[in-house]
Amino acid sequence: MNRLGLYREAFVPVALVIAVLMLVIPVPAWILDVFLMLNMALAITILVTTMFIQRVLDFSVFPSLLLLTTVFRMALEVTATRLILLQGNAGNVIETFGQLVVGGNLVVGLIIFVILIVIQFMVITRGAERVSEVAARFTLDAMPGKQMAIDAELNAGMIKEAEARRRRREVEEEADFYGAMDGASKFVRGDAIAGIIIVVINIVGGFVIGLVNRHLDLNTAINTYTILTVGEGLTTQIPALLLSTAAGILVTRSGVGSGANLGSDVLTQLTALPKVLYIASIGLFLLALMGMPPLVPVLLGGGGIYLGWQLERRQAAEKARAEREEAERRREAEKGPEAALNLIGVDTIELELGVGLVPLAGGRAGQDLRDRITALRRQIAAELGLVLPSVRVRDNLELGLNQYRIRIRGGEVASGELRPDRFLAMGGTLELEGAIPTQDPVFGVPAFWIRADQRDRAELAGATVIDAGAVMVTHLAEAVRAHAWEILGREDVKRLIDHVKQTHPVVVQELIPDLLHLGEVQRVLANLLRERVSIRDMPTILEALADRARATRDIELLTEAVRQAIGRTIIRPYVTQGVLNALVLSPEVEAEIKGAIERTDSGSYLNLDPRRAQSILTNLREALKQVPAGLKPVVLASPWIRLYFKRLTERLVRDLAVVSYAEIAPEVSVKTLGVIQP
Repeated sequence: MNRLGLYREAFVPVALVIAVLMLVIPVPAWILDVFLMLNMALAITILVTTMFIQRVLDFSVFPSLLLLTTVFRMALEVTATRLILLQGNAGNVIETFGQLVVGGNLVVGLIIFVILIVIQFMVITRGAERVSEVAARFTLDAMPGKQMAIDAELNAGMIKEAEARRRRREVEEEADFYGAMDGASKFVRGDAIAGIIIVVINIVGGFVIGLVNRHLDLNTAINTYTILTVGEGLTTQIPALLLSTAAGILVTRSGVGSGANLGSDVLTQLTALPKVLYIASIGLFLLALMGMPPLVPVLLGGGGIYLGWQLERRQAAEKARAEREEAERRREAEKGPEAALNLIGVDTIELELGVGLVPLAGGRAGQDLRDRITALRRQIAAELGLVLPSVRVRDNLELGLNQYRIRIRGGEVASGELRPDRFLAMGGTLELEGAIPTQDPVFGVPAFWIRADQRDRAELAGATVIDAGAVMVTHLAEAVRAHAWEILGREDVKRLIDHVKQTHPVVVQELIPDLLHLGEVQRVLANLLRERVSIRDMPTILEALADRARATRDIELLTEAVRQAIGRTIIRPYVTQGVLNALVLSPEVEAEIKGAIERTDSGSYLNLDPRRAQSILTNLREALKQVPAGLKPVVLASPWIRLYFKRLTERLVRDLAVVSYAEIAPEVSVKTLGVIQP
């Protein structure tokens, strides 16, 4: 085994020495025949190898092998030239090739030989050289990026050190290979040029030697030396052509990533689309109809259609098998513990429908429902500055036939019952046959369910008539407004801040994270939404937080600072012709509430005696009764107690607006409608 390994190691150096010696030492014609056939076999072997390898690095010795074969071929050309010029005989191989190409016509033979030389030099060699240059350039340019990607995967723990070393070595080998191929392609080009020069020398030199030294007649000299020259050129240039083709195939295989050999990739990709075979077959049939000999086009077209049909069947079978395997994989995954993770999360907003309301979510009615929800999302964004997440609509068999339920983060916040085959009529004087008395599920006002043919009559009677889908979406809108502060999460705030950062980067950089964390900003925004205050003016809100956060990080105080900054927006709905009609707190009530505020490390809260709280709420209820009809009730309070009074009263009057004096713009006048006593 050791001796065999020694012989293998010594084979290439010995062969190279022999090739060099052939440049200066005469070689008999029969030995030249052996070497010429060996050269041909070696070229064929190299070409076939490049077609069967799966990666270019599997044949990384090719650049060196290309140099060795070029030296060997040049030695054969020199030896053959010596025999042609000295003896007028270069062996049976060269003479046989010359006779085969010339075929009794010297001019035709020379033309064919010149064509082969042009193809080898202008097409194959030049193309392979250009591809080698481009591949080397792009490979070397991409090398730093590949190395950084490997280091990043290693640092992230995605691969181990051994795998990283293997990948780095592979990147280096690939760069070395394409760099070597860029240089080796010059050998092929130089060999082609040398072959052309040698052919000219053989023809001219042989013609002169035949006439002068060997005293041959003109016709014999031309025939003899031309045939030998053509034969010599073919026996050396055909292997050169094969090697140039092999070089081109090897450097263009960088785009093949299937892990298969070239033959498999070519057949697989050419037959990947059966429709292509059908179109090609139709083209062949059209050629036959145009007058071409019909046998071959019809046979090829029929074969193409049959092959396309077979491929279509096989692809359909493979697709069905893949779907079965995917279904089986999903069934197995559902049995595993990971499947339970999908049951942990809840949708932010859910709309559950009873069986009788399912048609509202499907077909044309379902499109109307989706369009209304889309319009609702735009409306909430414009009204409150909150971008609603997707609303999940699903059926629930636990609900009654025509019931629906609205959930926020898994908890029920509203529900109702509809008549999908009727319209809801509210207000007006209704005396319609078959009208079903009910109550509006949104606002709780008396209403009637009427038939579709009674809609016009109800509207003429002054009633507001809406369909069942609109009732449900309106209820959803009110639920979203009331619970917007629960919907707003940190991810939503992050998206809002990222949007503001595009136009106001300085305030964002100043505030987050140096002064406040994202969670603290989210709590302030939630406090605003809890009282239905719009957060659309995010730049002003963030600037107010940046100013106040340097003094305190108390969420309630920060909320009040923001309200003062956007006070015009807050009181705008309650101002009529520059006048704010409001109830005010007496100094005694304000002092009592202020004294009951308890501040702790976790926040502040109102610690008021229950009897005193009940007394204040009773007086508030009486004061609200004195507010004229058509006016929105508003309570004015001092900035330091506004929030706590709002928390005290929100269970009694959920939508009661409580504003502070600091939120009122100077141009707005205040008209006192009453005073809330202790």
